[in-house]
Amino acid sequence: MVILGSTGSIGVNTLEVAQRLGLDVEVLVAGKNIKLLNTQILKHKPKVVVVANKADVLKVNHNNVYFGEEAILKVIEDSTSDLVVNALVGFLGLAPTLTSLACGKKIALANKESLVACGAFIDIGKIQPIDSEHFGLWYLMQERPVEKMIITASGGAFRDWDIAKLQSATLADTQKHPNWSMGQKITIDSATMVNKMFELLEARWLFGEGNYDAIIETKSLIHALIDFKDGSTTAHFAHASMQLPIAFALKEKMQENILGHVDLLKVGSLEFKEITTDRYPVWQIKEALLKAPQRGVVVNAANEVAIEKFINKEIGFMDISKTIIQAFERFNELPKSVDDVFAIDKEVRKFIRID
Repeated sequence: MVILGSTGSIGVNTLEVAQRLGLDVEVLVAGKNIKLLNTQILKHKPKVVVVANKADVLKVNHNNVYFGEEAILKVIEDSTSDLVVNALVGFLGLAPTLTSLACGKKIALANKESLVACGAFIDIGKIQPIDSEHFGLWYLMQERPVEKMIITASGGAFRDWDIAKLQSATLADTQKHPNWSMGQKITIDSATMVNKMFELLEARWLFGEGNYDAIIETKSLIHALIDFKDGSTTAHFAHASMQLPIAFALKEKMQENILGHVDLLKVGSLEFKEITTDRYPVWQIKEALLKAPQRGVVVNAANEVAIEKFINKEIGFMDISKTIIQAFERFNELPKSVDDVFAIDKEVRKFIRID
């Protein structure tokens, strides 16, 4: 397989599962964590390695190393692997998704932005999602009429904060996730609830038109629920580990134990909360976005630039959502092609940076 984003949490988990299942790794694509990459090279012996920056090439303990975004696309095209695990973060992951599909490869997709920005132009039949929420929905699907598909959210770092204090929240505050440790951007997205809105958009592209929603489940043990039209509801319980959806993406039939079962007696109780627009202002555009999911490219571009501004202390935490809503209200043209997606992305970024 080809693993894009090998040193991130999903990449690390993918390599663990691959080793467990006895699967070979042909290509590793990483960012700046060269120390971890070198450990992975020693252990998994890939044929080709790609890093983000030219300056890091000589630091990599491998004789076949490339760098940059174009190199990622080239190694995908040249690879003999049928499977690409795309765990890159951000809009950067879209071009590798499109290239993989053009090469006829199957994609185990953790790069949310691919479907969020370009879902209308992606062959869903070649996509296997490795988000816990989409895996949970897929796992629950039966041939019965569905009323609603629901995914869960942790609530992020500010789930229990005094709302009045949110405007003064710092970057360090956003990283204090209540349930687990993730990368910087996705942890900010969790705090704003942008991450969950993106997952609803992904679900819309993956499973088609329908009724989608999200709720907060504070222990992150339930990942998805389906309300069936007959009045029954099913829920997918599992410990918060990406290894289960990854295992199913790497090997279609899974008959061995991947995780320990959830012991409900030890859990004791579960708590559910509504996602409210006073704490998560971006949630106010959720319905409009689901009705016109092609506009995801606008939301994604605005979010990425707003996060840059927040990290650089140019705007406050709550201004991230305000920036997204402002862009969503301004840009309402639907892309008619992949080229339009890239053009709109560029236009929105320029607008937000100048503003």
